[in-house]
Amino acid sequence: MLPDGYCGVSFTRPPFLHGDLDVLRVLINRRAEASTPGARFDGHRVALVVGGGGMRGAYVAGMLHALHRAGLRSGFDEVYGASSGSFSAAAFLTGLAAECAASFPEDLATRAFIDLRRLGTRRPVVSLDHLVHEVLGIRKPMQWEALCEAPASLRVVATNTADLAPHVLTPVTVADWQRALRASASIPLLAGPAIEIDGRRWVDGSVGEPLAIARALRGGATHVLVMLCRGTDDLHHDADAGLSLWARLLNRLVPGLGTVAQGSRRYGADLRLVTDAAHPDRGPGHLLAIGPARSAGVGALCVDPDAVGEAVRIGDESAIAAIDAVTLLDPDHHD
Repeated sequence: MLPDGYCGVSFTRPPFLHGDLDVLRVLINRRAEASTPGARFDGHRVALVVGGGGMRGAYVAGMLHALHRAGLRSGFDEVYGASSGSFSAAAFLTGLAAECAASFPEDLATRAFIDLRRLGTRRPVVSLDHLVHEVLGIRKPMQWEALCEAPASLRVVATNTADLAPHVLTPVTVADWQRALRASASIPLLAGPAIEIDGRRWVDGSVGEPLAIARALRGGATHVLVMLCRGTDDLHHDADAGLSLWARLLNRLVPGLGTVAQGSRRYGADLRLVTDAAHPDRGPGHLLAIGPARSAGVGALCVDPDAVGEAVRIGDESAIAAIDAVTLLDPDHHD
């Protein structure tokens, strides 16, 4: 299904689709071959990079649901997730993409999860306790054991508070996974204190690495599909602008908070790795990014279930349009 304006002979490449369609072509071929991680014959290594962004993750949840319905989940060899993207990535890998997409308007667009009235109290504005225990524990249970045994590895990105450098956490047990996902989304004063793992303190992965594209390439990925929770109009016009003065000052008070607050700048810089074929960190890899086709007006702390539900639908439509583009824009491809 294509968004309005992308149909028939007038079809042109959607502006929310950035990079090389060969990434989706490989996934579609793998679906036809019914190949699985560890049993490939095409010589490729395909990574999925899932961006965070709080409730903007509703767009990404819709995209992942579309990929699941399209039968492309088994085509990935590894998945990278940061912040809310790490939770969505975990749900996708364990076959719970539909539940994850539904959770955004049904369980997360609520004051139980996000309440700005808690600002200045001892309780975080964003309740990761509600997410982990109530939503993932009771309402839409996460299959933690399945995550431990998933054929494609999930690489959870978190940021070390000592130097604000990103790292990949390596959970083993169910308890490890729960702490790792919390660490990837924690922000003091906003989403709870830093999480201690192996003697280090960790906060939101988006602080150090909003989109782990370069990391995936360094890890050997030949093809990378990126899920964006921000549309082109929501990115900073100058990818080299760096953080503003107020954001740098805020980082001094609360490590990482100022960086997260200016996510549009960081996303713009990471997206350039996809759009600039001559980027020094790119190499020979094939990169494709899917963004929302339009805006639902959802911000990181949005609790409007109608707007959040619309964001899920937009993300779903955007991913389906990207998959359709392989056929519509590449007449030599045969599914």
